Amino acid sequence: MPISEWVSGRVFRFVHGNNLVYNTCWEDPRLDRVALELTPQDRLLVITSAGCNALDYLLCGVGHVYAVDMNPRQNALLELKVAALRHLEYEDLFSMFGRGHLPGVEAIYASKLRQSLSSISRKYWDRWIRFFDHPRKSFYYRGTSGAFAHMISNYVNKIARCRDEVLELLDAPNLAQQQAIYPKIKEKIWSRAVRFAMNRDSTLSMLGVPRAQRRQIDEQYPGGIVKFVEDSMDTVLSNIPIQDNYFWRVYITGSYTPTCCPEYLKPHNHEKLRDGALDRLTIQTDSVEGFLRRHNGQISRFVLLDHMDWLSDHYFPLLESEWQAILNRAAPKTRILWRSGGLRTDFLNNVTVRSNGQKKLLPELLSMNTDLAQRLHPLDRVHTYGSFYIADLVNPI
Repeated sequence: MPISEWVSGRVFRFVHGNNLVYNTCWEDPRLDRVALELTPQDRLLVITSAGCNALDYLLCGVGHVYAVDMNPRQNALLELKVAALRHLEYEDLFSMFGRGHLPGVEAIYASKLRQSLSSISRKYWDRWIRFFDHPRKSFYYRGTSGAFAHMISNYVNKIARCRDEVLELLDAPNLAQQQAIYPKIKEKIWSRAVRFAMNRDSTLSMLGVPRAQRRQIDEQYPGGIVKFVEDSMDTVLSNIPIQDNYFWRVYITGSYTPTCCPEYLKPHNHEKLRDGALDRLTIQTDSVEGFLRRHNGQISRFVLLDHMDWLSDHYFPLLESEWQAILNRAAPKTRILWRSGGLRTDFLNNVTVRSNGQKKLLPELLSMNTDLAQRLHPLDRVHTYGSFYIADLVNPI
């Protein structure tokens, strides 16, 4: 095993432990659809996370999607979604992944889903399929990010006591009404206790925010992490239309609605996915570098989420070896997307790679589409990232 893969494994265990961290994707694929300009000729690598966006890219008609994640529990979740898309009728699919609760799920899992899973995923869901069996505790309140969302939901109900106002906000038909309702909610929610909790590394770790990423925000954003979260929430709930913001709805209420949900949960897309699109999906438990070293073909689109933030400090050599692997497998006209908690990813300026037999700094090989990124980023319905990047590879090896 290469030393970089051994170290990557240690980073993974440090950040994620043995947990399912993300039960839904926290990146807006509406931006990605515009930025990626996907065609049937493209082969795309994405870090799996909860798998929602990997399915979204399939619906765009991309030639193939490789969903890669070091956390086998994240891949187990995507495998379960694929099995449900293939073998459940729409009503049961939406009950399971739309409402987060499917009556009789254990029997349905045993008879219709289990046989489609890999052995590792089967072992995980044999134990945890009960995440979907509680009528009052949604699947979206499970896992570490879900546990945090559940705590916030209880806080809204029992401490802030503003559930009615929150639901009114989610149903607001326009920005004017959102802006009228939100100040009443903010006054009740942003207590001293909440500010204290949001400043704790233990709280942020539940959301998958490592210390390196938190440090970037503290250093780059005026007011630090707490002010960043507050400003993000202000923007989402008062400056961006809430009607189709399924990201925040699911964590506030524990469920989606048929009109406010990821694309894979809409009836016409259910049919589209099960009629052949899912055959263009490969799920792999590995690091990005590890997968690319073992992959024989070329990749023309990369969606790296925000994981480079995790490596920007003590694990910087992993960034260099990962980017080298990306260059080695990049197709002509490759495009790469990434996000960051910080306002800048200056740490990439020092990444050194080999191209055409010569050592080069990474920025020499990237053409940044700054105008498009800056136009898209303010429209982000999630709005928990400080910056968004679109880069074209200039001289692939």
